[in-house]
Amino acid sequence: MHFEGKDEFLEERLAKFDKWIQEGKIPSSSKVIPVSESLSGLQWVLPTQQVLEILRNMRTFALANCMCRERYQRCDNPLEICILTNDTADQWVAEGKARYITLDEAKVRLKLAHEHGLVHLTFYNPNQYIYALCSCCECCCHDLQFMKKYQRPDLIAHADYVAEVDTISCVQCGACVKRCVFDAQENSGTSVVFHQEKCYGCGVCVTTCPTGAISMRLRQNQRLQIQAARD
Repeated sequence: MHFEGKDEFLEERLAKFDKWIQEGKIPSSSKVIPVSESLSGLQWVLPTQQVLEILRNMRTFALANCMCRERYQRCDNPLEICILTNDTADQWVAEGKARYITLDEAKVRLKLAHEHGLVHLTFYNPNQYIYALCSCCECCCHDLQFMKKYQRPDLIAHADYVAEVDTISCVQCGACVKRCVFDAQENSGTSVVFHQEKCYGCGVCVTTCPTGAISMRLRQNQRLQIQAARD
């Protein structure tokens, strides 16, 4: 993905997020949330890791256009896709920039986002722990641009899940390479290579694999936490 040179919009946002993180006001700019379809076969599914479960725990939520996609207009991915929560939702609705939606409407939007291969991210600010959940593309969305253009993967927190590839079942079709925005799946020219250390656990590769060779599992630290809680 090619990005043009200096971008004042991105650099101002980057400076703001860095300041909040250094002051301890937010844990990261955003966190990856795996698509729920990719978790259906797991023994352990943490409710806080699924967008719909997060929304169920919110007082209110609303749907708005993705401001990054409106600004850059580099793709034809869905525009009305950003879900705002609680006070931010109320503020944006009052300003005419968003509309309240039901949980069923949210499900439809999330399914549409998944069909387009978009990555679910939760966003943080100092006033509210999670203020938005957006479905992001690497060409427009600011956090993924931070990672690609400014080499700042530290601003995006990994999901508690990671992908695993069954090399026996893999037919080397390359569908996962096209879906992965984190470059964890790579076409080396002779084969598809999976770099698990680059995987952020978004799960969009799982449902595009024609042979079911990709699955999701809890990261080691999450399995240890669950076991400790059970003990």
